[in-house]
Amino acid sequence: MSADFWAGYVSGAVGIIIGNPLDLVKTRLQAGSSSVQDVRGTSTAVVAPRSFRGQFENAGTLVKGATAPILGYGALNALLFMTYNRTLTLLGDSPATPNSFAKVFLAGATGGFASFVVSAPTELIKCRAQVSTEINATSWSIAKQIWAKDGIRGLYYGGGITSIRDAVGYGFYFWSYEWSKQAWSSPDDTDRETAFKVLMCGGFAGIITWVSIFPMDVIKTRVQTQVLQPEPVRRSEQQTLLHAEGRRMQLSTIQIARHAYQTDGAGVFFRGLGICSVRAFIVNAVQWAVYEWMMRLL
Repeated sequence: MSADFWAGYVSGAVGIIIGNPLDLVKTRLQAGSSSVQDVRGTSTAVVAPRSFRGQFENAGTLVKGATAPILGYGALNALLFMTYNRTLTLLGDSPATPNSFAKVFLAGATGGFASFVVSAPTELIKCRAQVSTEINATSWSIAKQIWAKDGIRGLYYGGGITSIRDAVGYGFYFWSYEWSKQAWSSPDDTDRETAFKVLMCGGFAGIITWVSIFPMDVIKTRVQTQVLQPEPVRRSEQQTLLHAEGRRMQLSTIQIARHAYQTDGAGVFFRGLGICSVRAFIVNAVQWAVYEWMMRLL
């Protein structure tokens, strides 16, 4: 395997280990008050606690849902960085010192879209594990339950909105990192100054990325964690979101977005952005530092 593959894999796994507790809070705030399925197929009511501390039922909650992203996000990051570097090279630019920010954005978006193959099932399993209050729910048990019920198609539920989110988000991710790095770097920087600036630029890129896609991420989380109640919900004569016969149906992405807006207003699409920004800065600062260090090492 190439150096950028392994550098991406390790940096992605490290980022997940560091950021999982804050990611859990972000996911639960995005999901809101809803019901999710436990591993036995029954529904479990979830109401987002009001306090930060209240999000953690016990010490095990700190790593809840981490298994899928540690394994999957490492592979995702490896695929992302490898695709980004190859695409930028094909566009006639250098990944080490790119000259065109437009090409950087395009290469990042291409890498983000390619990573959907890994990110869609990883995000689905992670979100359901984090939102579920079932004590015995693990990433593995949730994956088995989804596979048994819907097969591979079930693992890619919500894949459409996930692929769009990834393409847009990673376009801004690489663009903001390269822009800030080139604007701030100097040939006279010492190794310590260079390392500090990589951390700051990585953290800045993480925040810019999440701000650009956060409403889509909220919708994605709600799509992937939805288990609808049998009661009918009507917002207008033209819109019936649930059947009254007691059957469960899954809403489309547009219906989820419309229902969230009508229920909680525009603010719902930015719920959890604060905690997500803190997490994004920490995780991506460390992730870029590990990536740059491993690239030099390899």
